[in-house]
Amino acid sequence: MRKLSLALLIFFCALTALAQDDLAKTFDSLTKNRTGIPYGNNKATGKYYHLRGINMYAESYGKGQPLLLIHGNGGSITHFVHQLPYFSQQYKVIVADSRAHGKTADAGDSLSYEMMADDYAALLDAMKIDSVYVIGWSDGGINALLLAMRHPKKVKKLAITGANLWPDTTAVYHEVVQMVRPPYQSLKSKDTRTAQEQTAFKLLRLLVEEPRIATSSLQKISVPVMVMGGDHDVIKPEHTMLIARSIPQSYLWILPNSGHSVPIVYRDQFNRAVSDFFARPYRKLEKEGRFF
Repeated sequence: MRKLSLALLIFFCALTALAQDDLAKTFDSLTKNRTGIPYGNNKATGKYYHLRGINMYAESYGKGQPLLLIHGNGGSITHFVHQLPYFSQQYKVIVADSRAHGKTADAGDSLSYEMMADDYAALLDAMKIDSVYVIGWSDGGINALLLAMRHPKKVKKLAITGANLWPDTTAVYHEVVQMVRPPYQSLKSKDTRTAQEQTAFKLLRLLVEEPRIATSSLQKISVPVMVMGGDHDVIKPEHTMLIARSIPQSYLWILPNSGHSVPIVYRDQFNRAVSDFFARPYRKLEKEGRFF
C-alpha cells in the first residue's frame, strides 16, 4: 500500500521540481504544526456529527463569521495547519474530515463528490449555521463548487485552488493520469479488498472517473468565487482559467513557480489574498469602465 498512498499524495500535493522519493518527507516538513494545537485530534473542540449515514468528525476555532475549510483527496483537517491559525483570528473556522477521510469512516461501497458536498451542507445544518465563506483545496475545491451549486443559500463567497471539472487530459496533465490509473485498475480487478484497500479504491476512483461537471452548470453559482491554481499545478492552467470564465462573478489568480500545494508553499500570499477577497465587495471591472 506504500506505492498507492504515495500516488495519492503526489496527485494532490505535487510540488514543483521535487523528486518523488523526497516528496513525502518534504510534505511532512511543510505541514509541520508549530502551534501546539492538536489540529485533527483536538478533544477540546472536536466532535462527531451523525448525518447521512456517517459520523462526520469536525473541529471549530475562533469567533466571527463562519468559514468552512474543505481538504483534498486523501487529506484531512491537518492539511490546513497554515490556514487554521490565520483565519481563526477573524472567523469561526469550521474544518472536518470528509467522508472516507481521516476520522470520518465510511463503510459504503460508493463515494462521489456530490455525496461529500451534501455531507457538508448537512454538517452546517447540524451546527445550526445558515451560510459560510468557503475555502476548498484540490478535491475540496470540487466539493466547494458543488456545495455552491447544490446548496446555494449555504455559501457567501467561495475560494478554490487546484480544482477540476472532469478527469481527462484536457484538464489534468497526462503524467498525472498515467500515475493514478494503474493502482486504480489493480484494485478494481480484485475480487475482494481489505477495508484499507476499499477506501483507497474509492478515493482513486474519484481521481480517475470523476468529477463530471459541465461548464454551463457553473452559471448556477450566484456568489463571488476566487479561482486559483499554480502555473505548474497538476491541473492545467487553461482549465483553471476555464472554470473562472464559466462563473458569473469570479476572480482568477494563477501563481507563478507554483505546483498544487498553494495553501502550503505560498501560505502567506494565499491567506492574505483570500482574506482580502472575503472582506471586499466583488468588482465587475468591465461594467465599471475600469480595466486596471
